[in-house]
Amino acid sequence: MATDFRRIAEVKVFYSDTFELPLPALHRFPMTKYRLLRERISAADREETELLVPNAATDEQLALVHLPDYIHRVAAGELSDLEIRRIGFPWSLAMVERSRRSVGASIDAGRAACNEGISVNLAGGTHHAFPDSGQGYCIFNDVAVAARVLQNEGLARRVLFIDLDVHQGNGTAAITDGDDSLFSFSIHCDRNYPFRKGTSDLDVGLKQGTGDQEFLDRLEQSLSEIDRRFEADFVFYLAGADPFAGDRLGLLALSKSGLVQRDRMVFEHCRQRNIPCAISMSGGYASQIDDIVDIHFGTVMTALEFCQPGATTGTNRRQH
Repeated sequence: MATDFRRIAEVKVFYSDTFELPLPALHRFPMTKYRLLRERISAADREETELLVPNAATDEQLALVHLPDYIHRVAAGELSDLEIRRIGFPWSLAMVERSRRSVGASIDAGRAACNEGISVNLAGGTHHAFPDSGQGYCIFNDVAVAARVLQNEGLARRVLFIDLDVHQGNGTAAITDGDDSLFSFSIHCDRNYPFRKGTSDLDVGLKQGTGDQEFLDRLEQSLSEIDRRFEADFVFYLAGADPFAGDRLGLLALSKSGLVQRDRMVFEHCRQRNIPCAISMSGGYASQIDDIVDIHFGTVMTALEFCQPGATTGTNRRQH
């Protein structure tokens, strides 16, 4: 599939109030970032954006990646205490609904990107979820499930995951292992969670304290290498806010302007190759929640740079 980026008129942005899960006091996950980001986008009042509520992922969709027994135990509240500790969220019906909606947002964003070039899930990026387990605030792997849905619906054949969260996507690496139709690429801080890394199709582990220039240079080199190794017709982009210098869990040292340059490089890569791109926000744990929101908002606003005034939406599909 190829999308004509000259015809992108708007960016569909998927959001649900269920993304904001009630958590115990002093829990370190910055859950309010989802509401604050949605409010910032609404206040910007950009005509190129359309805020939409996603569908919840069904058991059948989740089972394209996750084992039926695991899906059942998540839904029924039958996870063990150890499994809950590894996930990091207390079990509740709200947690189950949030997880389904987050995956559903990536599915809907994927479909929208097939028509309009770029789309956004204001949550997602749950790249630590494995077929049979979750960890690191990840229950179901939203981008992996969405990729399988697009493949099943004939909307994509070869899917590239560009994972620029500061933590390696070990769950995505496991899911893509041995599958020539999926390519997992991760730039992350090498000495950071998860301490037992998976093996992506392309891993770039950076030293603690790496800043803008080295990060951007390595990203540019990696995208060129991917071009030589894999012909994608769809991209899921995990635009983590946690490579930021002020992130409590990140250990890298990118500036906000460096993160905008990162986003622009990914979107330009997709535009030059006419590859649809669906964005997930992924992680962000800065001490000041406004910094997290600024970075995620910057990703959405950078995506809008690729909208063309007066354009009409549509697709220009390659024949397989």
